[in-house]
Amino acid sequence: MPKISAVIITYNEELYIDKCLASIDGIADEIVVVDSFSSDATEEICKKYNVRFIKHEFQGYKDQKNFALRLATYKNILSLDADEALSERLKQSILNVKENWKHDGYLFNRRNNYCGKWIRHSQWYPNRQLRLFYSDKGQFGELNIHEKFIMSNGGTIGKLKGDLLHWPCISYQDHLDKMSKYSTLGAEEYHKAGRKANLFTPYIHFIWGFIRTYIINRGFLDGHNGFLICSIYAKSTFNKYKKLRHLNNKGVPR
Repeated sequence: MPKISAVIITYNEELYIDKCLASIDGIADEIVVVDSFSSDATEEICKKYNVRFIKHEFQGYKDQKNFALRLATYKNILSLDADEALSERLKQSILNVKENWKHDGYLFNRRNNYCGKWIRHSQWYPNRQLRLFYSDKGQFGELNIHEKFIMSNGGTIGKLKGDLLHWPCISYQDHLDKMSKYSTLGAEEYHKAGRKANLFTPYIHFIWGFIRTYIINRGFLDGHNGFLICSIYAKSTFNKYKKLRHLNNKGVPR
């Protein structure tokens, strides 16, 4: 039976890290927590579990996660965020995989909780994630705010039953604050990659972002919360391209 290393990156995660760690009890043969010098009770909570707790300066989400992968003892990896936990059905699915590991990686659905209510539409569900994988088959890549494990050519991917439970924000204001931060990080990443934005780009992405999430992805079926999620997403997309345009024009004589 293959052994699994669970890898988690943290920074001030006292609200959910206990739930996260409890959910992988009996699943992970090793837990590696890479912490960016938390100032809350994250470390004390982790010490209740048999974890390797390593402090490391944060240099971006994908870089931090790749650093954590290199610390893992085993090549079979379960990668979680601190505000995520395995559902009972997903736990059983992973146990079944440990008995018969067939693929290089496994996808599962992520169910997001918005201010106390589970969301079933827009981009928030099924929100498939590749979080169980053989580490030699790829690495974390893409943008530092939307990092994901990129499987190398030839890697096979299976699909597991059960949900990865996620608590991304505790309040409406928390959601606004996070999306403001992400729009800035996204603009900086796009600028580094050479992406451009003109006067109309933010408006085009604002309109399309709302239509895609609220109408095409049926965010309207989640009621008022669905409207809030899709509206904030569209506004964040607008801000990202507005900030990108500013970065494009920075230093250009007027």
